[in-house]
Amino acid sequence: QVQLVESGGGSVQAGGSLRLSCVITKSRSHTRYMGWFRQAPGKEREGVAALHMILGGGVYADSVKGRFIISRDNAKNTVYLQMNSLKPEDTAMYYCAASPPASSISSGLLLEDKTYNDWGQGTQVTVSS
Repeated sequence: QVQLVESGGGSVQAGGSLRLSCVITKSRSHTRYMGWFRQAPGKEREGVAALHMILGGGVYADSVKGRFIISRDNAKNTVYLQMNSLKPEDTAMYYCAASPPASSISSGLLLEDKTYNDWGQGTQVTVSS
């Protein structure tokens, strides 16, 4: 079972930036997708961004396109989420998630939580106006 540990959350003012990190351990393969999700109080969890650890690429929710960037460093077994131009509506608990080993998943499924079976504990992001 893959273990995921997120870090980098915090409190920032609107317009600020944060970079979240997700360290992946106990993984035998990089051939999988990694996603970032978030959940605000009283709201459903939503997919924010995803990529393939080998193939790269990047899929983003419309709400974060142009502001967030997902990246990975396989040597460090780490996935990042660079968040720029943060807005109060970005306030949420952010979770990292890993899919089962896979070479190709429809892009339409990459921001759906059913695609992923391993989850981190989350890191809180709070954006004040």
